[in-house]
Amino acid sequence: MNFTTIQFSIDAGVALLTLNRPEKFNSFNTEMHLEIREAIKEVRTNPEIRCLLISGNGRAFCAGQDLGDRSVSVGDEAPDLGESVETNYNPLIRSITSLELPVICAVNGVAAGAGSSFALAADIVLAARSASFIQAFCKIGVIPDSGSTWILPRLVGMARAKGLALLGDKLSAEKAEQWGLIWQCVEDEKLKEDSLTLAKHLATQPTKGLSLIKRALKASTANSLDEQLELEKDFMRQAGQSEDYREGVAAFMEKRTAVFKGQ
Repeated sequence: MNFTTIQFSIDAGVALLTLNRPEKFNSFNTEMHLEIREAIKEVRTNPEIRCLLISGNGRAFCAGQDLGDRSVSVGDEAPDLGESVETNYNPLIRSITSLELPVICAVNGVAAGAGSSFALAADIVLAARSASFIQAFCKIGVIPDSGSTWILPRLVGMARAKGLALLGDKLSAEKAEQWGLIWQCVEDEKLKEDSLTLAKHLATQPTKGLSLIKRALKASTANSLDEQLELEKDFMRQAGQSEDYREGVAAFMEKRTAVFKGQ
């Protein structure tokens, strides 16, 4: 695949997707949306890929929408932002959150607007200590999109979600970890190594079981306890029929390291 706005490669079962418009702080334009779509299609269909690692090149992770990619000059016809969300951002977030394999995001710099939403759509988010998260939408008179109004209250509670969304203040990576917005804040020089090590570890784990874990946790936000108990029963039945379950038990009994195939 030949891309211009992203970099994409596969290493030891890990798909590496790197936003690559550093001169524009990796902001989204139409071409980037199309290229990410193609890369995610490969992640979804290539059986050799068992984990996705997302990062950004340069000083920023992603500054959100490239406002220069569409005309907003006085006198121009107003853009249909709803169409932009429907065509690009909603499919982007759905494509990430519906992947059955683990998704890690390594936030190397500022993640603003839809860039923050994109990062938080991952299953596990690591951020460099110098990184930050900004719900910048209020600064230009629009609402948080790309799932932010859904995910923020669930991660940090309604009071903090409202403060982040209504004020648009910068949230440091360290405080984001303290608030439960991300998994871990790491030293800048360790971000690349730590995130790749984690991704390669997850790529060796029982992929089917990890997929069921993701689905169960996602369903729990809408289910009653009884509904969740029934879902756990059904998912446990599926997990028990997998080759990886048999391998995991055999390795435990034989006191050896399990070799999972993701099946």
